[in-house]
Amino acid sequence: MLINLGGRRLYYDLAGPETGQVVCFIHSLASDSGMWAEQLPPLLAQGYRVLRLDMRGHGGSDPVAGGYTMAQLADDVAAALDFLAIPRVQLIGLSIGGMIGQAFAIAHGRRLVSAMLCDTAPQTMPGAKEAWAPRIAAVTKANSVAPLADATMERWFTDAFKPRKPGRWQQIHATISGTAPAGYLGCAAAILDFDFTPKLPAVTAPTLVVCGADDQGTPPAGNRKIAALLPGARYEEIPDARHFPNVEHPETFNRIMLGWLGAHR
Repeated sequence: MLINLGGRRLYYDLAGPETGQVVCFIHSLASDSGMWAEQLPPLLAQGYRVLRLDMRGHGGSDPVAGGYTMAQLADDVAAALDFLAIPRVQLIGLSIGGMIGQAFAIAHGRRLVSAMLCDTAPQTMPGAKEAWAPRIAAVTKANSVAPLADATMERWFTDAFKPRKPGRWQQIHATISGTAPAGYLGCAAAILDFDFTPKLPAVTAPTLVVCGADDQGTPPAGNRKIAALLPGARYEEIPDARHFPNVEHPETFNRIMLGWLGAHR
């Protein structure tokens, strides 16, 4: 379904009982709400209400020209909650979704029951502009994210994943290729210009940080740093996983997720 935000559309999917506690998911760059397909059935089975949002320029949401900021992306989440009359949520975000989760906790912390931040970072990493320059140039030249799809899948999954789940691999590969270039470039600008480290110690929402042990894009060290900066936060690592442990090892991820959500229900 669609929310009209000042003339642009934001796509959301809301499932589960109206009386259920809301779990809000925020996806990664060049993905969409479908990346949480493995998490939806167990949450619905336990009576949660599940909100999955597509970031601007991703999935069914309209892009916005120019660069974005993490604060703007977090405000999109708040606007969606306002539209849906949802006062508070347990939030789960991965990659840029986890960065948006941090921005949301800083600006809209009263609306968080808890946060689960996955495979993310507390600040723009050293050397990021140089590392991202070829990706930005490739998308700009082709006016498409498709040239990045193969390399992105290699960063997101171990070599064991494709032969084990070829259909799911192809779904996610196609989603990367189909991402709106303006959405990709706008979110890339946000990733290249943020630093939450001074403000994280003031966040009061209970937080769990989870990371794939072999994640090279947002390595465990940065995720541990988030957990160290957040008062009372906990860190968990998922073995044999890169950037998408929720898809590659859903049984392990879901066990951690359900335990965390249940403790704050």
